[in-house]
Amino acid sequence: MSTVYSFEIQSDELNDKLGGGFPKGSLVVIEGGSGGGKSTICQRITYGLIEKDTSVTFISTQLTTKGYINQMYSLNYPIASHLLKDRLLYIPVMPLVQSAKSRIDFIERLMGAKELFEKDVIVIDTISSLIKYSANTEKSLELISFFKKLNGMGKVIILTIEPSELGEDLASMFRSSCDIYMTLHSKALGAEVKRKVVVNKFTGAKGPVGQMIGFRIEPKVGLVVEIASVG
Repeated sequence: MSTVYSFEIQSDELNDKLGGGFPKGSLVVIEGGSGGGKSTICQRITYGLIEKDTSVTFISTQLTTKGYINQMYSLNYPIASHLLKDRLLYIPVMPLVQSAKSRIDFIERLMGAKELFEKDVIVIDTISSLIKYSANTEKSLELISFFKKLNGMGKVIILTIEPSELGEDLASMFRSSCDIYMTLHSKALGAEVKRKVVVNKFTGAKGPVGQMIGFRIEPKVGLVVEIASVG
């Protein structure tokens, strides 16, 4: 039985560059600024996972269900059959993020929603948007230990973080607690935006891990891994 969740697809080499997949029981943190590509990386990883028959819950502060489906199809990641087979559960939490009352106790509500955590992999994009109003050191530690308990059951938790939303202390807690820590960087170069994933930490990799992975996002193609990484 495999000890990693592969997200390999034919159209790119992202899975190969990231050790052949995420080891079961990993806490993954993907950090980057607004527009840095966090959601696209999560969408690509999710598509690869469900194509390999791994079940995923995707909790999003970014898109409605319709918006998410449209976005996935625009990247050539067809997901309708996976949604119908319940291999992919998509939970948009935009209304919750906008409602002042629900923001205050969101950490407790998140930890209490057991059905969200029944799948093999749980993606929360962006965790910092969800918890920025209710997070303090104690609550963040509670949340991290809750995620670690799920890791102990073999589940992979993937969190995206925008550091400016959390403050340095809380962001550091997530960085130091995770097994896999990646940061996304982008810069404009002429008419193009050059993007890269920097792998800062990758515990338990089954294969070689690239430290710097250049990528671009193409409509109707999806994520494309650059042959040479960008500086």
